[in-house]
Formats: sequence, C-alpha cells, structure tokens
Amino acid sequence: MIYIGTAGYSYKDWIGPFYPDDIKQSAMLEYYSARFDFVEINSTYYHMPAVRIFESLNRKTPAKFMFSVKIYGGFTHERTHGFTGARQFMQAVQPLIESKKLICLLAQFPYSFHYTRENLEYIKNLRHWFDNVEICIEFRNRNWINEETMQFLKSEGIGFVCVDEPNIRGLVGNVIAVTSNISYIRMHGRNAEKWYGSQGSERYDYLYSIDELIEWVTKIKELEDKSALTVVSFNNHPLGKAVKNARALRALLYGTESD
Repeated sequence: MIYIGTAGYSYKDWIGPFYPDDIKQSAMLEYYSARFDFVEINSTYYHMPAVRIFESLNRKTPAKFMFSVKIYGGFTHERTHGFTGARQFMQAVQPLIESKKLICLLAQFPYSFHYTRENLEYIKNLRHWFDNVEICIEFRNRNWINEETMQFLKSEGIGFVCVDEPNIRGLVGNVIAVTSNISYIRMHGRNAEKWYGSQGSERYDYLYSIDELIEWVTKIKELEDKSALTVVSFNNHPLGKAVKNARALRALLYGTESD
C-alpha cells in the first residue's frame, strides 16, 4: 500500500495552479481529498491543536482518506512538553484514531538535536508519551545516521523518515531505511542555495524533474516490499509544486494519472 500526497493542503498560492479560482478555504480539503488519498497535517507543529480541528478533518474526507499529523514543536524543538501535553495532543487527534484515518504522528527534530544518550532517552520517553499510535521520526542532523540509531528505532517500534533534500554537509541526505511497519518519505526539494538563511517557505521552492522522480521509483518499491505501508509526502509546496510532483510520481508508479 503506497500513499502519495502533500505536506499541507490549505495554501492560498495553490489557487490557480491546483484549486479553482473561486474556491473557499473551507472547501479546499474536500477538493483535495477527491484527488488524493493522503495528506500530512503540518499546522499542528505551530500550536497545540483542538479536537474540533480533527473533527472537521474527519468529517470532510472520505472513509478511506488517510492522514499523518506532525507533532507540536514543543515536543521536538523546545522540548518543554511532556506526558501531560502528549495526553492533550492525543485527545485532540482522537477523531482520526477512531475513524482509522490516522497513519502516524510525525516528529521532526531540528538540526540542533544531536545524537546523544540524553536525546536517545528523550525519544524513548516520547514513544511512551504517545503510546498506542505509530510514530515516525525525521532527523535533520547527519550524526544520527548510524547502526545504533536504526537498531534503537526498531527496538522502540519507531519509523525512520527517509528524506530527499539538498546535498549539504551535515544534513541526513538520501538514506533509505525501514525501522517499523511504516516507510515514510518526505520530499523537501533540492534548493541548496535557499536552505539556510531564506525567508518562510523559500527553502522548499523547488520543482522535481521527471528524472529526479524516477530516481525514487525503485527506492519506493524497495521500501514497499519491506513495510506494511509506504507514505510519500511532498513538502515542496510553493505555488503548487508539491501537487504537480505528487501527480507525476503517481503516474510513474502506476502508469496512469487522473485529475
């Protein structure tokens, strides 16, 4: 099972490139979910969500539509939240859990989160706080890429997030690994010049070529063979580039593409 979609869906600059000119923001998810079967929710990184948000997401999408949900930055970046905050977050996400639309929670740690014993213990606590749901972790720092990390993730039942990103020293780079039932891929683009020091979403302003997507076809099939479910999330969202690339990858994998 392969789910292909985008990181977020509610972008004003998608009106025209993807959404009709007259669409209301409240109608974007219904339009999106008629054309894709998965979306990654990123807004939850910026603030602790309320249950009504996920009640709405659940109500507006078909029964077979799936979500991943990014964990609040208070757990991954500031690391000021703990068990109580996790209970609050889980209570909010409960509508997706009950409807079986939640694939996993996504924990994206910053570059400053280094490979240390202390941080391994923190991840173990995170796994405990968010029990009974699948968790996938994205590292941004290359020093996490070692055999001990992979064995640790496997022992804790945590998924490793594979990424496509610029070839910059210190970043994780193109590492393929499966450490849980879920294979998760995030396509960030290869905008090396804007990765550091850019404003807003400039670092993700990148359109993959067909040849660059073809590089991933064999890798995705390899990951699919090793896991129960594979997720591909395009985060190169400016001006609808993520939508264009998600559709192109779907065509490469399945040979056809629909509106």
